[in-house]
Amino acid sequence: MSIIGIIPARYASTRFPGKPLIEIKGKSMIQRVYEQTAKAKLLNSVIIATEDERIAKHCEAFGAKVVITKPEHPSGTDRCFEAYKLNGQTFEHILNVQGDEPFLDPEQIDSLAMACKADTEIATQMIRCSDHEILFDKGEVKIVLNPNNEAIYFSRSVIPAIKGKDEKEWHKHYNYFRHVGMYAYRADILEKITRLQPSALELAESLEQLRWVEHGYKIKCVETTFDSHCIDTPEDIEKVIRLMKIQ
Repeated sequence: MSIIGIIPARYASTRFPGKPLIEIKGKSMIQRVYEQTAKAKLLNSVIIATEDERIAKHCEAFGAKVVITKPEHPSGTDRCFEAYKLNGQTFEHILNVQGDEPFLDPEQIDSLAMACKADTEIATQMIRCSDHEILFDKGEVKIVLNPNNEAIYFSRSVIPAIKGKDEKEWHKHYNYFRHVGMYAYRADILEKITRLQPSALELAESLEQLRWVEHGYKIKCVETTFDSHCIDTPEDIEKVIRLMKIQ
């Protein structure tokens, strides 16, 4: 089984321009993501995909392999596919590592990589949600599963609703899971899903994975206990450092 890890790193973020280059405890965010990803045992190669020369030069300076992609990609998935084609090597699976989670654990990557089998179309991760406030946070995407741990639906709302119970007690009556945003794609499936047009559910929830579900693709969800936390805004930096207990 051959797997390439691709880290999308976009400079032109609407909420946080230049985010990959921000310094966190003496290193840029993208360098931290790359170094953690490179520690994973099951990846055969790791590259960074960016649309920006400043990010590319910075990454090359600390020894990373970089490919320059088009700036207009609507998602990290699309950027991953172009980067995979530009890379010039063939792999059976592509693992899309989130470029804004500087403290992700390499074991988290290996756990997802282990789900990559010949019949696995797409795989992603989930973590148990046993806290009322997190469960009702619309920034946290919840997953509805079938008995095979394949996603039926992703939502910013709480699904299912527990009839006859106080909302603050729902997490005590059902095993809720929230999404952890790494993906692994079989190479042929990645090519197919990047050709799909945005779907109604995707546009309603602003979640690209709903496009794949609507078109019948199977998304295997792998449970993890690692909560690496993403950085979306400048205010998130100190919060994530505190949550991860980084010295």
